[in-house]
Amino acid sequence: MRRLLPLTLAPAALALIIAGCGGGGSQPGTASSGGAYRAPKPAAGQAAATVGTARTSLGNVLVDAQGRSVYLFEKDKGDMSTCYGSCASIWPPVATGAKVKVAGGVEAARLGSTRRTDGKTELTYGGHPLYTYAGDAKAGDVKGQGLNQFGAEWYVLAPSGNKIDNG
Repeated sequence: MRRLLPLTLAPAALALIIAGCGGGGSQPGTASSGGAYRAPKPAAGQAAATVGTARTSLGNVLVDAQGRSVYLFEKDKGDMSTCYGSCASIWPPVATGAKVKVAGGVEAARLGSTRRTDGKTELTYGGHPLYTYAGDAKAGDVKGQGLNQFGAEWYVLAPSGNKIDNG
């Protein structure tokens, strides 16, 4: 007899599957609402992170190079990330290499980075470590907004560096 996954576990299982497959499906360098954000491509051999802005149902928010909404985790204290393991599978940190590029209303002075305990470097904005959400299927999605997962809530960021607390 075949056993089916209980309905309450299905969304979590789907998020893990999406995270394991890289998620997304959007074209690099595009954003929602007319493609107002266009990310430059990193030079060969360099892992450049790009932060821009895009219009979403919550207003103008920070996005990564693929136009995915960027979130802060309220459990983080200062610029130190507390999201590892299964948390980082569902909420991938925005990693950065040698160069960081800005576009569309992002203030370069607010950008920074922090060293994670796993040795990787994570991009910060306004002192907040940055993450994307595996449940956001396409550019402009904000499905992670206000979710309480892994011990605290998640919020998209405005270009000011403040969380957007509606949605």
